[in-house]
Amino acid sequence: MDKKSFLEHYKSLDRSLFIDEGLKDRAHDDRPLPIGHGQTISQPSLVAQMTIELDPEPHHRVLEIGTGSGYQTALLSPFCEKIYSIERIPELLESAEERLIKLGYKNIVYRLGNGYKGWTEEAPFERIIVAAAAPKVPSALIEQLALNGRMVIPVGPNFMQDLLVITKDGAGKIKQEVIEKVAFVKLIDSVL
Repeated sequence: MDKKSFLEHYKSLDRSLFIDEGLKDRAHDDRPLPIGHGQTISQPSLVAQMTIELDPEPHHRVLEIGTGSGYQTALLSPFCEKIYSIERIPELLESAEERLIKLGYKNIVYRLGNGYKGWTEEAPFERIIVAAAAPKVPSALIEQLALNGRMVIPVGPNFMQDLLVITKDGAGKIKQEVIEKVAFVKLIDSVL
């Protein structure tokens, strides 16, 4: 990913478009904000960092777990071939899809589903990004990560997790690196 182009896109993307009316005045604060249904939109600096760590390329197919408001999706869209975005809460998925279509993003496929299970029919993915914390890395996501692929995922107990970058080399060997401590909502193994 061209970091300069990404940072220009990041600075130009208006986060208030992804936040409810009552919170728009706080849209540019570097902090998480509620988006309803017990979910949050992460602070912009963390979303940017996760995208940079993911390092998508124009020919990559990206699996995104946790569409949420669609903010992360909008940041990723110009830097990959296609995004397969899964959300378990129907109302969030519907509003994110509507918002992203209205904003002109066309390379996104949406699915109501269980992020723990990934998207078997479309695997493998060169990149996987997860916007909720799992107690351990879901094995389905490791399986769906392409050779020479990269995944960014928060892993650990409620309230404090390690942000991991997981890579799979050309022989299928897995390596993980802890980037920093983070606090994400829990990755739920179900669909509402």
